[in-house]
Amino acid sequence: MTLTPEAGRVLGCLVEKQLTTPQQYPLTLNALTMAANQATNRDPVVTLDEDRVLGAIDELRELRLVRVVLPSHGRSVKRYRHVLDEVYGLDAPRCALMASLLLRGPQTVGELRARTERMVDFPSTGDVQDELAALDAHSEGLARLQPRRPGQKEDRWHQVMAEPWGQAAATGGGDGGPRPDARGGDVGRGAGDGRDAPGAVPAAADPATGSGPEVDVEALRTGLESLRDEVAALRQELDSLRRGLGG
Repeated sequence: MTLTPEAGRVLGCLVEKQLTTPQQYPLTLNALTMAANQATNRDPVVTLDEDRVLGAIDELRELRLVRVVLPSHGRSVKRYRHVLDEVYGLDAPRCALMASLLLRGPQTVGELRARTERMVDFPSTGDVQDELAALDAHSEGLARLQPRRPGQKEDRWHQVMAEPWGQAAATGGGDGGPRPDARGGDVGRGAGDGRDAPGAVPAAADPATGSGPEVDVEALRTGLESLRDEVAALRQELDSLRRGLGG
């Protein structure tokens, strides 16, 4: 089973929002579309309309990875929830790692620990490594180690459930392609294979060479990015709450 990039993005969003904003979960189609198009904690950043999100939902439903929650208890629209944990027997830490890999592409162990902080608490990078090894050993082989490439300081892990965002998505235009960032380059171009986007400054690029102080700077940059993502997510939740209260 290999999901399309859109289905992988939708599945990752459902897992992420279940763990970070359980009070708003399951998600409506509108909320899920907003999550898929989020500018933070996503690589690449894409623009999907509701039709493409619905197509991804249908794909996931056929594979029994997503279920529809009919309106009830004062709710007036259908909502959607994932069953990744039930289908593959995954606990919260492993679901969080899968969500991050689906949403951001290949990452180092340190990056995964920092970027899953809002979902679960990993005491150390060793704990992250153990959970990744378990995903690798899973009967479905959900995650794999990607050997470092020239210019990379560390190995990266990637998920194998969904296809990476490739050339088709990059040239898909306004309804699916990566949006240009403020520097003029495409955000996340090439994220699916772990390469950095030409002309863009990666959020947590690994220096090709360097000593201890450079590694410390990388850790600070990754932590700062995680904090920035958390602030952006909190703002989004506050806006959603205000809309719900009629503000």
